[in-house]
Amino acid sequence: MNPRVRASLVAGTLLLVGLVLLFLFPAGVAFAEMAARELRVFWWLILLVALAIWLIWGLGRKPRP
Repeated sequence: MNPRVRASLVAGTLLLVGLVLLFLFPAGVAFAEMAARELRVFWWLILLVALAIWLIWGLGRKPRP
């Protein structure tokens, strides 16, 4: 399996999982939509997303020498 096919499979799987989650949790979708409309009230949502991104990709990396 070459890297292009593998990347396509990973992207397709992530898209499918995202769509399934949207259908399973409509209340979460409604909350995210409301938060997107009212960012001045839900500014902490942006901070939570940024923290999640940092924890997923930044925390486990070893420091460069």
